[in-house]
Order: sequence, then structure tokens, then C-alpha cells
Amino acid sequence: MQSFIIEGGHPLSGTIIPQGAKNEALQVICATLLSSDPVIIRNIPDILDVNNLIQLLQDIKVKVTRLSRNDYQFQADGVDLAYLESDEFVRKCAALRGSVLMIGPLLSRYGKAVVAEPGGDKIGRRRLDTHFLGFKYLGAKFDFNAERNVYEIKAPRLKGTYMLLDEASVTGTANIIMAAVLAKGTTTIYNAACEPYIQQLCHLLNRMGAQISGIGSNLLTIVGVDKLHGAEHRILPDMIEVGSFIGMAAMVGDGIRIKDVSLKDLGIIPDAFRRLGVKIKVEGDDLVIPRQPHYVIDSFIDGSIMTLADAPWPGLTPDLLSVLLVVATQARGSVLFHQKMFESRLFFVDKLIDMGAQIILCDPHRAVVVGHDHKKVLRAGRMTSPDIRAGIALLIAALSAKGTSRIDNIAQIDRGYEDIEARLNALGAKITRVES
Repeated sequence: MQSFIIEGGHPLSGTIIPQGAKNEALQVICATLLSSDPVIIRNIPDILDVNNLIQLLQDIKVKVTRLSRNDYQFQADGVDLAYLESDEFVRKCAALRGSVLMIGPLLSRYGKAVVAEPGGDKIGRRRLDTHFLGFKYLGAKFDFNAERNVYEIKAPRLKGTYMLLDEASVTGTANIIMAAVLAKGTTTIYNAACEPYIQQLCHLLNRMGAQISGIGSNLLTIVGVDKLHGAEHRILPDMIEVGSFIGMAAMVGDGIRIKDVSLKDLGIIPDAFRRLGVKIKVEGDDLVIPRQPHYVIDSFIDGSIMTLADAPWPGLTPDLLSVLLVVATQARGSVLFHQKMFESRLFFVDKLIDMGAQIILCDPHRAVVVGHDHKKVLRAGRMTSPDIRAGIALLIAALSAKGTSRIDNIAQIDRGYEDIEARLNALGAKITRVES
């Protein structure tokens, strides 16, 4: 196990470029299973979760060619169907959350898939009901194999239909879209997730020959086709990494430029930081965050305390609440954070409290932060990263703290952030990776 040693108190300055979007990468890489032709994906982040998914595709005999560090070609013209039903494959899928996105393409193209409960962040229950209900609407049959503790899903050919999703699940929507593109007839998905990464997936599939309309809305219409062909696709900048860099710049920045952020795809993320008083300048497609000796939390028009809550797109992504919460610890004023989607994601605040932050954890979903206005600097400490987003939030806290901190279990951070210590050290941070 590896750890970070962080010497806090060093101001960061300079320019940083966000990596490709992790969540989009997981979706579009799985989409390559839908065609026997080569599909080129560019700007793939070199991170643990994505690399593990690529390895899983290689294990099932997808031909993977690395064109450069972040560009790959995939060709699924000889998938090992026998291996897909093996215990080894099921075990590997269970260790990787992103593997759930393989179900739709495999079911659509090959008529069967085996499902084990996937791994990933320990942030509470993340149900797969939306995925399963969508496949069931399309005509799939489920059998539970108690001996292997897996679901076996089968469908000679899926059939298009109308469905109203029980929640706007991002991975559920992506999986159902990939299942429906080769189904017979027309599929209509209402209450579909519509975030930019879902839009990107739809654009790639249309370039591959799919017929998807309503892109960008919560009502998608998919006319099934017999086969898909090859295409080329470029992944968007990672909006969560952009938000993480805004947070770092606010807390410990001495002037930071975040380049090529694809501003039109950030939604309300910049405004969420502005509600905490963070100053953000827009220059072309770059964000410039000047040094912020003070930032003052807004209140609502009626004077009530500011509340930041997650919501499906175009609402605020839950993946950034941890970062926003840390930024609020050094703001002037108070703010209530309401994490609606995951019941364990706020439990990391006890580590911030140990560092001197003034936070009241009301319940598993709500926390009130009383900002220090930089009058009380956080204390360095030793902590463990429980998940990707809490890990980066703790790293930001350590960068601003007085003294030297240690963060263990940084494999969680590596799952979502490419070469994070090297990129931040180039801005002036003092982060060292060590073996625990």
C-alpha cells in the first residue's frame, strides 16, 4: 500500500490541464464491445479504474492497441464467450465498479451476460435495479445462480419498448442505451440521465451507426439497427478534476489557470464555487482562479443560510460535494451541505474535524460547515482515503494545513486522478509518494 506525505502551506501557481473524464471513459470503452470494427478513443485518462477496465477487455480477447499514452484502438472481433461465463471473469468484474457497463453491450450483441455485484467506492448502497429493470423491459430474462452468487441474463434478441426509469441513473442510462442500440424496434427512455458524458456516449454510438435522438434531454429515442461500425471519439475534460483544481486554487492558490476545461460542459460547477465566494475568471475556454485571501459565502435572497445539495444533471454533481465542503472550511460564513444520493460519503468529515475544521455532521446526509476565514489554519494529520472524492478533498486539506500530513490508501485517489502528485508538484506543492 502506498501513501502520500504532504508538506502543507506551500502556495500553488501556474497552469494545469485537466485529464480526460473518467466516467465518460468507462462508458465509451465499453461501447467498443458493440462492433467488430476498430474504434479509436482519444484522451483516455491513465488512471487505475480505467486501466483495470482496459485489462478486463483484453482478458476477454478484445484487441487493444495503445496509440499513445492517452489514445487507444479497440477491436472486439474475437470476444472469448466461454471466458465471459468463467468464475475468473466474474471475480474480476466484482472488483471493478466500471465492469457493470459491460452488461448492456454484451447482452445486446451476444444475447447473454453474467453479473456479480461490482466493486468500487465504499460510499453506501449503489443499487443496480435501474440497470436490471431496463434490461427486463427490453425482454431479457434473469436467473440467479445461488451456487456462484451471480445473475445470468439472457435474451436471444432484445426488443425495443417504452420505459420510464425509476431514477435518472447515469450508469443505468448508459447501460440501457448500449443495450437498446442493437435491439429490434424503437426504444424510448424517459427520465434518462442527460449529463455531458451520456451525451458523448450517444454521439459516439451515432457515429458508429446507431440512431439516437433527444440527446441532451431526459427523453431519448433509439431506433435499433442490425450492426455498428468503427468510429473515432475524443473524451471530454474531467469536470470533477476541473472542480478539484478550482478548490485547490481557492484554498492554497497564488494564481492558477486551468486550461481547456470545455466550459459549456461544466454546468453549474463554477457557480457552486462562486456561491462559496470563490472568484473565477473565464478567459476563452480557460478558468483563471486568482489568489483569494478571503472568500465570503453567499446567503439566499431571503437571508437564510446557503445550502449546497447534489442533484441529477444539470444539478450539482455529488462527486464534488467533498471538495466544496473542504473549501468551505476556510471561507467566511456558514453553509449546509446536503448529500442526497449516497449515505456514507460525508463520513470523511471526522478527519477534517481532527484537523481543526468546524463541522457539524447532522446525519449521514447533511453537514454544516462554519468557515475559519483563514484565521485558523487546519492542522496536519494522518488520515486514510475512503474513496476517490474524499481522498482528493483530504489532499486539498493537507495542502492547506500547517505541518506535514500523511494520507494512506492513496490507491483510491489513483483510481480517479492521473499523476496527481507530479502535476501538483509542478505548481509548487510538496507531495511525496511512499510505500506504507
